[in-house]
Amino acid sequence: MKALYPKQGRVIFHVDMNSFYASVEATFDPSLRGKPIAVAGNVEERKGIIITCSYEARAYGVKTTMPLWEAKRLCPGLIILPPNFDRYRAASKEMFEILRSITELVEPVSIDEGYVDITQCYEQGTPLEIAELIQKRLLKELGLPCSIGIAPNKFLAKTASDFKKPLGITILRKRDVQSVLWPKKVVEMHGIGNKTAEKLNEIGIHTIGDLAMSSIGIVKELLGINGQKLHERANGMDEREVDPLAIYDVKTVGNSSTLPEDTQEEGVLLDVLARLSDKVALRLKGKQVVAKSITIQIKNSNWKMMTRSKQLTNPTDVGKEIFAIARQLFLSNWKQDPVRLLGVIAQEVVAKEDAHKQLDLFSYEIDAKDEPILSTLTKIQEKFGKHSIVRGVSQNKMPTFKEDTSFTKDFLQERKKE
Repeated sequence: MKALYPKQGRVIFHVDMNSFYASVEATFDPSLRGKPIAVAGNVEERKGIIITCSYEARAYGVKTTMPLWEAKRLCPGLIILPPNFDRYRAASKEMFEILRSITELVEPVSIDEGYVDITQCYEQGTPLEIAELIQKRLLKELGLPCSIGIAPNKFLAKTASDFKKPLGITILRKRDVQSVLWPKKVVEMHGIGNKTAEKLNEIGIHTIGDLAMSSIGIVKELLGINGQKLHERANGMDEREVDPLAIYDVKTVGNSSTLPEDTQEEGVLLDVLARLSDKVALRLKGKQVVAKSITIQIKNSNWKMMTRSKQLTNPTDVGKEIFAIARQLFLSNWKQDPVRLLGVIAQEVVAKEDAHKQLDLFSYEIDAKDEPILSTLTKIQEKFGKHSIVRGVSQNKMPTFKEDTSFTKDFLQERKKE
């Protein structure tokens, strides 16, 4: 059996649950099986948006991020349910326990997907046999369908898992990249969104093959370090290991501001938070990562520190969203006492390409509307300096203050003291 595994290299699965939330709901209530169902935010409002839907609903043209009114028009018999995240988290925990019964080399990347390195699992069967075993166990024990991509690296495994849904198993080898991936449009490649695809199209790169065969220097000049990564992916290259501990890493991006004097004026303090939120957002975008939680730090005139955090349903790198959370945390916990320092920290940072976002209409519209604004803001600050333009700050009231972009160390030290 060992001879069926590579002597060098790895065998990696990407396990992707099919219509996870809808599948969990159908398992919880068997009467929903085989029916068109959708999980949606703001179920009672016309502006609610589809988070996920069953394949029966998709047959009517219902899609993720579609407004409820449109989904109901396409499928009058659509059964709409509000999300139950406790239920989904419990199902996710059981799903990953099954994966870890095969090997400890399991890396969750979201609530309903993860990577599994089975390179040393040859005593349990061939890669295809192990994939079939996982798929059957998830369906039999949890009632949840999944698709599995089998490949020598993460990128190809994730790409392969999308080929057959539901209940698909696909093998994608490096030698298949030219024939299988290269003919596809570049926008279909994982890690490339519409805006990146438009930029590539403008320089004559329309397919994944075009990207693979292009000059890496030109692509890197256009897209920065991310361009080099995408060029490697287009050629089937990805050296990332499956890291079981990655989900437990404490990764943060933060900025703090020390005011020149104790301040009690709410407007000034909110302006500081707005500015910090934008800076954190710019750094997140620069690192191609998003945050799963936001923390604020408030230090009073006696230098006593208080921190408050909020977990996010939708990972974000958007300044307006970060500020909305920071503002809420600040106004809910500030006792009107003088403030000497404020900090905004984006925590549980994950790679943008691996982030799993449950869209509601509010965040979906914010993303679409703010993207060109944030892109322009980034370009201006990169060209003329980070203080050349800021959003939502009253310049005549804005005090000077000391910034600390190495905020993580101080923050963690303060947490240890508490």
